[in-house]
Amino acid sequence: MIDPRLKVLQVVAHHGTITAAAAALNYTPSAVSYQLRQLADELGTELISQSGRGVKLTSAARTVLHHAEVLHAQVERAYAELAATTEEPSGSFTLCGFSTAATHLLPPAAAALREQYPQVRVRVIEAEPARCFDLLLSGDADLALVIGTADLPPPADERFEQQRLVDDPLDLVVPVGHPLTKRSRVQLADVADEQWIVGRPGSTYHELVRAACTSAGFSPNIVHYADEWDTGTALVAHHFGIILVPRLARLHDWPVVRVPLRGEPAPARRIHAATRRGGGEHPVIRTALSTLTTTAGELLP
Repeated sequence: MIDPRLKVLQVVAHHGTITAAAAALNYTPSAVSYQLRQLADELGTELISQSGRGVKLTSAARTVLHHAEVLHAQVERAYAELAATTEEPSGSFTLCGFSTAATHLLPPAAAALREQYPQVRVRVIEAEPARCFDLLLSGDADLALVIGTADLPPPADERFEQQRLVDDPLDLVVPVGHPLTKRSRVQLADVADEQWIVGRPGSTYHELVRAACTSAGFSPNIVHYADEWDTGTALVAHHFGIILVPRLARLHDWPVVRVPLRGEPAPARRIHAATRRGGGEHPVIRTALSTLTTTAGELLP
């Protein structure tokens, strides 16, 4: 319903480089550049200029983007209203989310959609939060579960509707016999001198742990990197350091102890459900959100 080249311009603006936008859209960089040139020729104005390794949007491009975002939101509202008047919605619907959400929250939601809307083809994609926003922008996903961090689009971003779903507390995981297991109250600052195991630099988990430690007044002494909870827990069990693990994550039978953290700040992942702006009233999205809210409340009372 809307010129797809406007979507290309949106994604380029979001990433700041042709190469990154092409990867997000599953296009080649030359295809992205060609579509932008076509759009610029038809509008009779320059849309981007080179800026170091990236691109810079012109004032004309920003004007076009503003109207494009309004148009896209209106189209999403139109789709939602049309779906509400249909007795049996059909088509496809894609949910995406980070690993623990994809494990514990998305399957019940997908099952509820399959049962209530048998004509809808439901798909689940596991993806890091940044990738989830890419999938929403490109139209390859309809509902995403993401973690609120400083490097991701904030709830006020006009391209999306974000609803705070639940807070997922981060627990400390230490080896059996660690002195902290005997204490009734443990704060994050109590482990400032410990050796830490975190996710790889650039990952959401890495940034989350660093931000939590900074809020507690220290910088973690990172000695090992592990993106999987099982890997991190195994390292803890062998006395290589400590980790923070979200309450949603389930740990295998390693000789470790999970210690809830108290006091302020008590670190937690803020989990948001995100859709494209204008799509929140779609009946399939409403059903998914209802199931997600119920499931999250049962797992994290």
